[in-house]
Amino acid sequence: MCLAHWPPRSSLKATSTMTTIQISQRSEALFQQGFCCAESVLQAIAESRGIKSELIPKIATGLCGGIAKTGGICGAVSGGVLAINMLAGRNSAGQSPEANVRLVRALLTEFETKFGTTNCERLMGCRLDTAEGQRFFKENKLREKKCQVFTKAAAGMAGGILEQEAQNHGFEAR
Repeated sequence: MCLAHWPPRSSLKATSTMTTIQISQRSEALFQQGFCCAESVLQAIAESRGIKSELIPKIATGLCGGIAKTGGICGAVSGGVLAINMLAGRNSAGQSPEANVRLVRALLTEFETKFGTTNCERLMGCRLDTAEGQRFFKENKLREKKCQVFTKAAAGMAGGILEQEAQNHGFEAR
């Protein structure tokens, strides 16, 4: 099913009230305030669409550090996936997930192309769930030098993908 055929929700706008650069900057500011990567990306995109919920950013908390600091998929990327799902996911089992899958894959591909991987452990060069990894992370200031960069980039990428989809298909993002 094409996104253009999905029933619109009046509470969300087809286009963001923020530019992709502003979304990136907002996620970076949230990250600098102490939110983690996934929380920052999801919150920035939600704000860009005027979405307010007590569930945001808390539904993204466990995704930080590559899902609970296990080194899996980068939390910033996971936050971007949640944001895409929030706006372009399906509302019923009868709707095809294919358009959403395409958008999520676009985010994964763009991030991997830019950074070489979506895997947190490979991006960081350490496991965040070990004392040695935490020491390496802190000593090398990876939160500031790497995580902040990934957070800003993932927010911009996800925001850009959503905006492009809205422009190309004229759908009202949900």
